[in-house]
Amino acid sequence: MARTSHSEELGQLLREIKERSGRSYEWIGRKANASKSAVHRYCSGDGVPPTFAIIEQIAVACRADREDMVRLHQLWIRAVAGPEVADPLPGVEPAMEMPSKTPQPDGPETTRRESSDSVRDAPTGRARVQWRWRAVTFSSAGVVIACFLMLTASASSTLMVPRGEAQRITGPSWVLPSAPVPGTLFGVTINSATGAMPSFRVGAVRLWDSATRWSQIQQRRGEFDWSTLDRQVEGAERAGLPVLFVFGGTPGWASPGGPPAPYPDGARAAPPDNLADWDAFVRAMVRRYAGRIEAYELWALGNDHRFYTGDVGTLVEMTRRASRIIKAVDPQANVVCPGMGRLWTSDGRGVMRRFAELGGYTSCDVASVKLHQRTASDPPETMLELAALANRVLHAAGVHPRLWSTGTTYTIPLQDPLDAVTARDYAVRYFLVGLYARDLNLERMYFYNWGSTKIPLVLQGEGGVPTAAALAAEQLQRWLAHAHSRSCGHGNAINLPDNVWQCELTISGDRGTTRPAAVIWTITGTAGTTVRQAAEVRRLDGTSRRVRPGDTITVGEEPIFIEYSPERVR
Repeated sequence: MARTSHSEELGQLLREIKERSGRSYEWIGRKANASKSAVHRYCSGDGVPPTFAIIEQIAVACRADREDMVRLHQLWIRAVAGPEVADPLPGVEPAMEMPSKTPQPDGPETTRRESSDSVRDAPTGRARVQWRWRAVTFSSAGVVIACFLMLTASASSTLMVPRGEAQRITGPSWVLPSAPVPGTLFGVTINSATGAMPSFRVGAVRLWDSATRWSQIQQRRGEFDWSTLDRQVEGAERAGLPVLFVFGGTPGWASPGGPPAPYPDGARAAPPDNLADWDAFVRAMVRRYAGRIEAYELWALGNDHRFYTGDVGTLVEMTRRASRIIKAVDPQANVVCPGMGRLWTSDGRGVMRRFAELGGYTSCDVASVKLHQRTASDPPETMLELAALANRVLHAAGVHPRLWSTGTTYTIPLQDPLDAVTARDYAVRYFLVGLYARDLNLERMYFYNWGSTKIPLVLQGEGGVPTAAALAAEQLQRWLAHAHSRSCGHGNAINLPDNVWQCELTISGDRGTTRPAAVIWTITGTAGTTVRQAAEVRRLDGTSRRVRPGDTITVGEEPIFIEYSPERVR
């Protein structure tokens, strides 16, 4: 029977761990920052990566235990070493035995002969030193080989990387000058027409699905019904919340032949037949609410045929005309370009790219994107991939606008609800994604939505009390109320376990002091990390405990806040 190679043993153990997890090769690849084919290759024993990091990332994604990790590391060392030197690696070989003499009967002659032989055989002077050195060398052969192979493997990870292997980069994902965490990062879209606002802490509100579409405000040319929008704006003013108004839903009279939008009031997904009707509505809106509405999003979803069926050139022209009107009436208002969703698809990104190429973003202060997981059960951190895709489109077009995330996917009401614990953790991490994406110019996250209960993650139904998820998001806002962000990163690159994410902060205190702090969490599972100095560890339920330098704390999918001892500002 052929002897199983070390790479095959490594692959067999990886495959067992993978099968226990129940995860697909594609899912594991996304978590481990590797291709589906690479994960399959390593789990099949058909290849061995030059560094252990990728094996560790696969194992962490599959929630391998400590014993699995140790065994995987042993097998990887053997596999990269090769079969001819693999056997000594598990431990140190016994010292090489010197040949013994043939036993002789006891007696004077024997004693004299042994004494003579001893004198003749025993090394003296420099020879004795050499003899002892050889003995030590032979007895330490296993250790020397093991250390050599481990050093060789380490060197191969930095100097002998195979062509096509991703660069190994250490350090945070970004480090930027310290800047305040804006309260407006924590926004919600209002799904109510009563003027009611959240009873928990939020930083901004967006009006959509709130009976304020163009088709609802202007049911006939020249006639406007502002009653619902007045209630909404007044409610936001009482709560001290800046308002983002969203345009969309062309009235039937303005586009009689246009395809219907997904609403029962006869709204059209097409632009108006005559753009003068658009100009008139924008002008009437801004004149009424100048200084009261902070920002205007110029279409709900400009790259989704359910909401907009016109060509991209017309959308760019509508944007240009609306921006000119808004700035003339209310120069301080933020003009937000039409929202771009469906960014997981090449078609959705293609419309966004064309809008940029035609100069659409040059008319706006802010670009609107719809960041969301593929499904509600995916970790919120996957939205960072979507943010990076949007950033690539904008970068290729040579524009770098501020970004607001203003919604989710149209199919969100059809997805399964999250359990209470997952909902709590995901609500907090939804907003932490916004903090983490600061280097992509992301400023705000408008959670969709407030008021409705027909979505997988509910913050508060209108007329009800805030859920645990809403109260946890409120706690995060308390933690960050006086915080300045300075960096974010995750995993081995910042000397943390691979599944751990962290954003570092500075909190201003009294009498010229600052306190370093961090929000830390895992994307999946738990991990242990050691604190570097005395700190207070705070949890979302409001409890806290003191820890000393060197203490190990357990981090999980529920973010925690670590507030270190104060430092004097110099």
